[in-house]
Amino acid sequence: MARRPSKHTRTPRPLSLGGVASTQSKGDGDWQVRTITGAAAVKEYRCPGCQQVIRAGQPHVVVWPSSASGWGHQGVDDRRHWHNPCWARRR
Repeated sequence: MARRPSKHTRTPRPLSLGGVASTQSKGDGDWQVRTITGAAAVKEYRCPGCQQVIRAGQPHVVVWPSSASGWGHQGVDDRRHWHNPCWARRR
């Protein structure tokens, strides 16, 4: 059976799939924020706000910089999954 290629070598999926993103401003700039429902949350992620696991099936948000050039990185490479309250507390 062939192994899947590493996620780090695969072409990233487009950010706009699976829902509509809204723009939110925080102290370090503007961010695109997409809400993920529990039914759509099929993998586990680590929240950068609290360092705890976001379990599969748990609603959360996916966040990435609005302006890749302003932040100095590729937006798709910088998307992160956050617990809803952790993102709401972030300034």
